[in-house]
Amino acid sequence: MGKSFASYAYDIESALKGFKGKTDSEAIHDGFGLLTESEEVTSAYIELSEHMSESLTKLHKHLEAMGELLRENVKNSEASDEHIAAAFKRGSSE
Repeated sequence: MGKSFASYAYDIESALKGFKGKTDSEAIHDGFGLLTESEEVTSAYIELSEHMSESLTKLHKHLEAMGELLRENVKNSEASDEHIAAAFKRGSSE
């Protein structure tokens, strides 16, 4: 599961880079041109793009952290299993 979370985080990070390239302020201004009412629309799209980027960045970081926590949990579980197995071996040899 940890690897899956890390993979999803990587996918989101990659998609976010492409999204930012297509929705930065310059790209949006170029897309709407110089119409009289375009400044209001442009500003709304820029704000929406910024919010979306922030949300995706938070999601990326959250998935990355979840993956890391799951990997740590696996390590801790394996170490615990080894200690328990060693305790049983010592107990059975006495």
